[in-house]
Amino acid sequence: MNIEREIEKCELFIKNVFEQKGFTKAIIGVSGGLDSAVVVALCCRAIGSENVHGFLLPSGTQHDIKDSHLVCDQFGIERKVIDIHNAVEVLIHLDQSVMEFDVTRVGNIKARTRMIVLYDQSAKYNGLVVGTSNLTELMLGYFTMHGDGACALEPIGHLYKTEVKQIAVELSVPQSIIDKAPSAGLWESQTDEGELGASYETIDYILKRYNKMTSFLINWKSLELHEVIENVADNTVDLKVVDKIISMVIKNEFKSKPPTMMRR
Repeated sequence: MNIEREIEKCELFIKNVFEQKGFTKAIIGVSGGLDSAVVVALCCRAIGSENVHGFLLPSGTQHDIKDSHLVCDQFGIERKVIDIHNAVEVLIHLDQSVMEFDVTRVGNIKARTRMIVLYDQSAKYNGLVVGTSNLTELMLGYFTMHGDGACALEPIGHLYKTEVKQIAVELSVPQSIIDKAPSAGLWESQTDEGELGASYETIDYILKRYNKMTSFLINWKSLELHEVIENVADNTVDLKVVDKIISMVIKNEFKSKPPTMMRR
């Protein structure tokens, strides 16, 4: 990957989308993580830091809010802190079993509450909500529908996580953010790689092989799951890991598609 050229492509994409849709302001949830930091940097380069509004949305488990401030300081954007903890608590207590037994449901509630705030602020500033998901997350379905999966544009949605990390260095994202373990901050001690069961390097390697396989095999959709996995696997990666990753891709494919509707 030519990093400088990829950055230029991302900038042009952002600029074109804003011009085509007739907006000038970008609304971004700044989590303190790598992806949102890269998106902030790209938007600042594309439409100017004065047009980028960052929102810090702590919910009781986000201990890296200092990194969110660091990103805003680094790229000179306006920021606003809106604590969503009370709103999340109200929703959680509609069903007491959520808090006690299902951290995933709690995480989804937090992600969707954050997006409610971002879209409300987009109405206030007459701006576009800019997504921060990368290709790895989108392929895996590793996002919350109508939560972090909701946005007007995805500037890094075509880049694998490992590629986003390479770009972050060139964009002068703070090193502490580049080096820390990726996490959505949805519950205590949650990390992406811990939840997925493999490093992003391994996951991206598998996804690249999967994309290559589906590009070359015209009838790959007729294959059984085990046949797809066998085509993707090689001696360098644990077969169980390949099975888990490819199963996630196939199972969650619907999350990146429009709602299913009846034909007239």
